[in-house]
Amino acid sequence: MTSAASLAHLLGRVGVVEERIRRLVAERRAEDPQPDDPFRGLYLSEEAVDRLLGTGPRAPLPVEASPRWVECERAADRAQEDGHRLRLRELAAALGLTALDVDLLLVALSADLDPRFEQLFGYLNDDVTRRRPSAAVALALSGAALSDAGARARLLSGPLVTGHLLALEDPDRPLPGRALRVPERVVGHLLGDDTPDPDLTVVLTAPPEVLWGDPAPLVRALRAGVLLAYLREPATGSARVLAAEALRARGHDVVGLDLSRLAGERDAAGLVALAVRESRLRGAGIVAGPVPAVADRPGLLRALRADPQPVLLFGDTVWDPVWTERPPVVVDVPASTAAERAGLWQEALAGSLPGPEILRATAQFRLGPEQVGRAARTARAQAALSAEGTLTGAHLQAGARAENGSALDRLARRVDPAVGWADLVLPDPVLQSLRELALRARHREQVLGDWAMRPGAGRGHGVAALFAGDSGTGKTMSAEVVAKELGLDLYVVDLATVVDKYVGETEKNLERIFTAASGVNGVLLFDEADAVFGRRSEVKDAHDRYANIESAYLLQRMETFDGLVVLATNLRANIDEAFTRRLDVIVDFPLPDPEHRALLWDRCLGRLMARAEDLDLDFLGRAFELAGGGIRSAAVTAAYLAAEDGAPVTMAHLVTAVQREYRKLGRLTLESEFGPYWSTLTAARAPRPGP
Repeated sequence: MTSAASLAHLLGRVGVVEERIRRLVAERRAEDPQPDDPFRGLYLSEEAVDRLLGTGPRAPLPVEASPRWVECERAADRAQEDGHRLRLRELAAALGLTALDVDLLLVALSADLDPRFEQLFGYLNDDVTRRRPSAAVALALSGAALSDAGARARLLSGPLVTGHLLALEDPDRPLPGRALRVPERVVGHLLGDDTPDPDLTVVLTAPPEVLWGDPAPLVRALRAGVLLAYLREPATGSARVLAAEALRARGHDVVGLDLSRLAGERDAAGLVALAVRESRLRGAGIVAGPVPAVADRPGLLRALRADPQPVLLFGDTVWDPVWTERPPVVVDVPASTAAERAGLWQEALAGSLPGPEILRATAQFRLGPEQVGRAARTARAQAALSAEGTLTGAHLQAGARAENGSALDRLARRVDPAVGWADLVLPDPVLQSLRELALRARHREQVLGDWAMRPGAGRGHGVAALFAGDSGTGKTMSAEVVAKELGLDLYVVDLATVVDKYVGETEKNLERIFTAASGVNGVLLFDEADAVFGRRSEVKDAHDRYANIESAYLLQRMETFDGLVVLATNLRANIDEAFTRRLDVIVDFPLPDPEHRALLWDRCLGRLMARAEDLDLDFLGRAFELAGGGIRSAAVTAAYLAAEDGAPVTMAHLVTAVQREYRKLGRLTLESEFGPYWSTLTAARAPRPGP
């Protein structure tokens, strides 16, 4: 709220306006031939017309420093000396308002503060229906003539109008008859209310409450008089946090502007103007971004000029000089370190979990400082929903995943991982390789970021793996297990939506996927990856040349990717060696041996379905050379057969399911494989007798 001294100064200056209105009313009444006519202002009599024709333009009211004006300004001087802030004077200084500008503003403002002025302005306008001061009346009360070009310019294009402190209504009227109106936001500010304009709130963002990083370089730039800066931020940094800290260090408030929301508004230019006015009213700096959201509309960025208040823009791309007329100071925001993010998590959680547990649950997530704060709040809410109400690492991971955008959901199929290490039936070397992949993903920010173990050439902080093996050997399931271990979502890319017969379209589709994935904490799985990551070949025709260009694009895009990507293929030999060199982990999935097949049968049958006593899982493992996918399919078929019979699953159900799986795979059904259960199978083939 404003101080009593500021309000007293404003009301005192409005009292000066009242004095001038009294004098002008007295002048008009002295020359009015019919002062008591109840219909005056609604019609023109013959006498009134003759009087208008017989007189020239009215001279402006002589304005001098009246005793009331002198007393008001002396009281204001004393209040400022005592440390009080006077909003009218601060606004005049911020926008460079002249004495005429201030007088015009106060005349337009007076009817909003005292209803008596409405009727007086109706009298002075000679129209009882028009209760705001006209331009002619306002200029007369301010001691300026309508013929004064300078005064007219201040009213038409001066800082009052360009700064949206004053609105000239009735654009179809000549200037003398146009009404002057002070927007409610300006009235509220001068009275001490700093509630933003309701129209502006849809694009405003609250200043971040997180403390992170070193704003000293930006503070030095602001101290040197810099009014425009562009902060380029990495995925784990926060330009908004540094910008807000720097502005506060310089004594500025913060007006946060979300350019992504602004881009979707119909009157974006009008909202930019309101944001600039808000900045000047509050003496605040503007923090606006992300700039790429409005990169195709540079007029909006040029309009974000709030001198003398600073404007700090931010984004994740290189600055384009066409965006603004004056060049900004470009500041590269540093990435947050793993230790800094761990500290932010601990601060946000206020000791609810031990540090090592927080680190293990969250180290794999690439989040900025603001995102950590929001993720921690989401985690607390998730914990409150649980029966125990106790915060766990799983809640932290759920909170971190909540920071993922939805862009990748439109380009890939999201899978919520539901299987873990215990569900995998694989040889120990394969399991060891999968755990290494999870280890690399968990600590990549520390190793590749903080320790810079992959320097130069713009290389990203990503981890890439190749899963190679026959169909059904567990590649997709293993990717799901790794995602669950890390607390991440799994995104499966449908290559049918990626590969395009037209030149260059496949690369565009892949770029959209990689760009969306860069803002998501998840595992990106390319199944049947050899379709797009295949070997380059000798150029014999245009098709070969463009195919090689596609592969070259993928090579460089893989190196700059910051996420976790898994390429799955049935034919490892088809993957280009250049891709192989860029892979961090290669996992070969063998076909299961008899022992593993028996274990797979046991796992695939589950624990909820009843089993008959005659099940011989060891025989199934020894006799039928099926991959894990085939065993799972056969187990599901057997379950349907058992459900139809209304009985526990039996060996008859299982061998029948195997026979149907063989038929599906195009394999022969041999008596030597089915052994003692061949008769069961042949009996199942025989037609059942009719009723």
